Amino acid sequence: MPMAAVNWRRHSRRGGIAAAVLVLTAGAGLFALDRLDKAYPPPLGGPQSLSREVLDRHGAPLSLYANEAGRWRLKTDIERIDPQFLKMLVAYEDKRFHDHYGVDPLAIGRAAGQLLLNGRIVSGGSTITMQLARLIEPRQSRSLGAKLLQAARALQIERRLNKREILERYLTLAPYGGNLEGIRAASLAWFGREPHSLTLAQSALLVALPQSPEARRPDRNPENARLARERVMQRMVSAGLADAGEIDRVSRVAIPRMRLAMPALAPHLADAALDRDPALLQHKTTLDARLQARLEQVVRDGVRRTGARVSVALIAADARTGEMLARIGSSDRLDDSRFGWIDMTTALRSPGSTLKPFIFGLAIEEGLVLPETIISDRPEDFSGYKPANFDMTYQGDVTVREALQMSLNVPSIRLLDALGPSRLVSRLRRAGVAPVFPRGERAGLSLGLGGAGLTLVDMVQLYANLAGGNPDPVALGDGVTRQPGPLGGTPMLSQVAAWHVGDILSGIPNPAGTKAARIAWKTGTSYGYRDAWAIGYDGRHVIGVWVGRADNASVPGITGANTAGPILFEAFDRSGFAPQPLPKAPAGAVRIAQADLPAPLVRFASRAEPFAARPVSPSQALHITFPVSGTRLEMARLSQGEPVPVVLKLQGGTPPFRLLANGRPAGTVSRTRQIQWQPEGAGFSRLTVLDGEGRAQSVEIELR
Repeated sequence: MPMAAVNWRRHSRRGGIAAAVLVLTAGAGLFALDRLDKAYPPPLGGPQSLSREVLDRHGAPLSLYANEAGRWRLKTDIERIDPQFLKMLVAYEDKRFHDHYGVDPLAIGRAAGQLLLNGRIVSGGSTITMQLARLIEPRQSRSLGAKLLQAARALQIERRLNKREILERYLTLAPYGGNLEGIRAASLAWFGREPHSLTLAQSALLVALPQSPEARRPDRNPENARLARERVMQRMVSAGLADAGEIDRVSRVAIPRMRLAMPALAPHLADAALDRDPALLQHKTTLDARLQARLEQVVRDGVRRTGARVSVALIAADARTGEMLARIGSSDRLDDSRFGWIDMTTALRSPGSTLKPFIFGLAIEEGLVLPETIISDRPEDFSGYKPANFDMTYQGDVTVREALQMSLNVPSIRLLDALGPSRLVSRLRRAGVAPVFPRGERAGLSLGLGGAGLTLVDMVQLYANLAGGNPDPVALGDGVTRQPGPLGGTPMLSQVAAWHVGDILSGIPNPAGTKAARIAWKTGTSYGYRDAWAIGYDGRHVIGVWVGRADNASVPGITGANTAGPILFEAFDRSGFAPQPLPKAPAGAVRIAQADLPAPLVRFASRAEPFAARPVSPSQALHITFPVSGTRLEMARLSQGEPVPVVLKLQGGTPPFRLLANGRPAGTVSRTRQIQWQPEGAGFSRLTVLDGEGRAQSVEIELR
């Protein structure tokens, strides 16, 4: 065999052996690195001590809380960051970020060459992943060994996280000056906005800050911050991410000279959310941050007009869904002179006259009165209880409409006396609200003038159920823990009665000096000038205002009309709510002139008359035996197409009998105990029969 062939085979054999040794060595090295990687993983676990957040219904921050170390470090979501900022960040910090595996050899080579040529560091070779490694495992040393460890950690991180996760963690931990960490904290503190809505100038500044966060702090070193921003813009032009003309436009944008306060809206509600679940990082509420901010300013403006030590609380809610949209427990939680730390939306207080609309609504529903019924406003003794009007004067004969609009006390108590306080309490409980009475006491006539304990949350829930006569009772949420929604059961008032009440309340003049608003509203002032209330609603929203002292001391001069009322109207004016007209009249709800009222409804019977004073035996009591309430009847029709009349059968009572269908007189007077009613069509109807002594009985039926 030729010598050349022998040598070739010998060298080939040696090459194969060398290659095998190289492969085995590389494999052993990779195995060793893998074992080292598993033995010493990078510290990526846990939430990195993030700040806790209380968010509004749209995910915007209501209140933010610094972490245990006193740093603002908010969780970052790439989807909620301006894409332009992300492109600028990668182009400026690590342009091959999406191509390398944690370490960029080209960047390191470039940095080393610049160091040799210039004798100083011109640019670093750190990738974003290496910077993340430094942030999650801080080291004081800037030695070569520390750099090599960062590179090793970067390789480990790239094995465990994808590029999106690396960016999110970096943008959660990157320093932005002072105790600001992460893009969200920086964006909120320097510009008052979330990072999804940054401008070009704002993005450029935030890209520049993490490299030298203290030297470039805008509030302390604005010139350094400006120069750093311009360098970023020049790099963006070189990378083709911006036009040359944009450098000039950005240079004209002022550098922020001070940090903004972090969001701290709805502090009482936010604290309650954290107390409910301290471990949860993000708490979602039903509040609207923009509305909350506007109404907090309304409360601050209002409290300045009320004097020292006076507090103001306010709630705004969606009357249809029961969702709480704004909740203000006091004008300033940190104001010790006003006991600002006390959440007055949940404090039991006397409701004053704010329960009167429910008395009048129940009286209308029970067929005792209609808005144009005459009622007496004169001194009267109710078995030792002698109510007087707020101004100690009396109006004589007034209509029910006037009595409620003027908030007259005696007519309200006359109606409550006829209905019975327990019946009013029962109706309030239908709406999920239970008045609190002193231990050992039951509801009495004083309930009509505020003789019970209720909270602002309770009152707004009651008026939410009054607004529009919701077909289903609605529970008011508290913004965090108690969820809003249908209560189930029977409505607090019929839609017809609720409409009449709203029609009356919408006729109350607005307070002097306020802008007109198409709302139904009612005020109340508790005994001894301790509480001033104003609650109003339009076709969609309800707002309640309470004014008083948290220590229950008297505030001479405060009234619902003059103190709480202007705050209510200003709240509606500045709420930003789109105008929502009050609900249209439901079927059967019409305004009946006094001349057209049935005889028993022309004037409300006094206690001296038989209706209220004479005991009635079960055999004498008026009772509708057919149809019973809740009946569903199939509606037959005559040959001409008109519905067949429904025959009501009665027991007891004193003739003559009169029928009201949905609040309107229907048919002729009957002296027999059978009354014919001619329905107009299918649907729900409320039928009320009045006897000759003013007694009334009502049923609700459905015609199909």
